[in-house]
Amino acid sequence: MPVAPKRMPFFEHIAELRKRLIVVVVTVVVLALGLYTWGWQIFDFVLRPVQSALELAGAEKLNILGPFATFTLRFKVATYAAIVVASPIIIWQVMAFFLPALKPKEQRYVVPTFGTMVALFIGGIAFCYIVVAPTAFEWMVAQAGGNSVQVLPDAALWFQAVLLLLFAFGLGFQLPVIVFYLMIFNIVPYNKLRANWRYAYVIIVTTAAIATPDWSPVTMGALAAALIVLYEGSMLLARIVLSRRIGEQKRREAIMAAGGDPDEIDALDA
Repeated sequence: MPVAPKRMPFFEHIAELRKRLIVVVVTVVVLALGLYTWGWQIFDFVLRPVQSALELAGAEKLNILGPFATFTLRFKVATYAAIVVASPIIIWQVMAFFLPALKPKEQRYVVPTFGTMVALFIGGIAFCYIVVAPTAFEWMVAQAGGNSVQVLPDAALWFQAVLLLLFAFGLGFQLPVIVFYLMIFNIVPYNKLRANWRYAYVIIVTTAAIATPDWSPVTMGALAAALIVLYEGSMLLARIVLSRRIGEQKRREAIMAAGGDPDEIDALDA
């Protein structure tokens, strides 16, 4: 997909934003209409991780209340599925809109960042789907205690709950990208983040508590643990990149001190 030109007047920026929003909306609408046919298959797939929780609640099937709820739920399923399928296009449109504001040297990070964000989003959803959701929903159903309270699973509410949890993990897994660029662009120096790791961990745990829709210790703990691992991974990667940058700076200074060829310096900047 084309990327916007480098410099544009304000109204051209608005037109560019409008064009990219249209691409996103049309993509989601077309996909939603196409996926409506497989709405119930997608619904069953999304709810598969919580099947054990449903059995624990003694529910063979989920409940739909109201005559219009079947169509509404099926259409919502198709729309949410369309957003997930279109997420690479959505992420790219957002990045391509902001790309002209970056310097040429900074623009080389765009494609790797795009791939990383998509991979992390999918990885977060997969981690929640396979590892977290089954245990989390079993724990929540077990809170009924088997006393005078009976769990009556509503199809729409359970689907939304699972979906919110999946999206929370998908979005939460974007943390390494944010941390990486905070250090690469020297917004927050690496040494400062490394020295204040305790504060960083507190922020991560707080973010996990806010991001998880159920606030249960199972989901908060799983998301916080995963984010801490990803945070440390982004710190390691940033350290490698910054070390290379320092090495390039030293070579550049050595070339300049020796009265070297300017083309050699330009080659280092490329």
